Amino acid sequence: MRLPLAAPIHDLALAEQLSRAINNKTKPIGSLGALESLALQLGLIQKTVDVRISCPAILVFAADHGVVAEGVSAYPQSVTWQMVENFLAGGAAINVFARQNGCALHIVDAGVNHEFSARDGLVDRKVAFGTENFAKAPAMTAVQCEAAISHGIALVDGLDGNVIGFGEMGIGNTTAAAALMHKLTGIPVADCVGAGTGLAAEGIAHKRSVIEAAVARHDGVREPLDILATFGGFEIAMMAGAMLRAAERRMVILVDGFIVTSALLVAARLQPSILDYCVFSHCSNERGHQRMLAQLDARPLLNLDLRLGEGTGCALALPLLASAANFLREMATFDSAQVSQQGE
Repeated sequence: MRLPLAAPIHDLALAEQLSRAINNKTKPIGSLGALESLALQLGLIQKTVDVRISCPAILVFAADHGVVAEGVSAYPQSVTWQMVENFLAGGAAINVFARQNGCALHIVDAGVNHEFSARDGLVDRKVAFGTENFAKAPAMTAVQCEAAISHGIALVDGLDGNVIGFGEMGIGNTTAAAALMHKLTGIPVADCVGAGTGLAAEGIAHKRSVIEAAVARHDGVREPLDILATFGGFEIAMMAGAMLRAAERRMVILVDGFIVTSALLVAARLQPSILDYCVFSHCSNERGHQRMLAQLDARPLLNLDLRLGEGTGCALALPLLASAANFLREMATFDSAQVSQQGE
């Protein structure tokens, strides 16, 4: 399988041109804070000073995880398919936030343990009816993992816009994400495991022990794709493939919370330059996400104690992305507004 290539965005001449344009706006230098850094990043991604946000889309990938058999979630596995139905009916938080921000929303069945009827709004890319229980066997075969990555790549090719956000739904996927985080960063399992859908302290301790035992069982797994196949989920693998293709297409990648960032960890181990294209929407309240972001040297835009997933952080960050593009394109300069600069 040929993986997409993420080219670095660094361009000294363009960066200097963008910095001059940002600094010449009618404001003290640096006074728009993180929006200025974001405008610079957008310009480098789009290779222009005339930055624009076009047809943003959020893809929500849903899949089930065999590891829920170990009692690692406060909710039954059936919630995965029930929430997919809620997405399709337009009733979830991500539906509300996507609507209010004019963002297209695509719901992808990557591997839910349920047979959905065909209908508008549901993208069927089911690899299997959930992964295997990685406490006992690898979650995916190499063939399944490759199929999921390939589906993610192809889905991005079907989009017209230049901004893509990622969301997920899958009971048990914080367990998979914590295992991936540990294997890809070396951070102790105890610092990777959180409450997920709402586990109490006893449940978190059990979840930790399940992951530690699974890591010991699969001790010889070292390479990123092997780690993904062993501990990941179909939705995580599909997101990793989609992220890689989005970077190759020079799209802005909006990163949501803990599970989405675990997919990015995999993608970044495969193509480090993908991080140039990433805008981190928020820091999740899920234990481990802050340390995961630190591993990626990421500066999230928001900190609202979110831990819902679904791509909700991406939808909430979209207005900030638009603001960064719009001030760079529309705000007056000192010359055009005939405003005196500092020291004049």
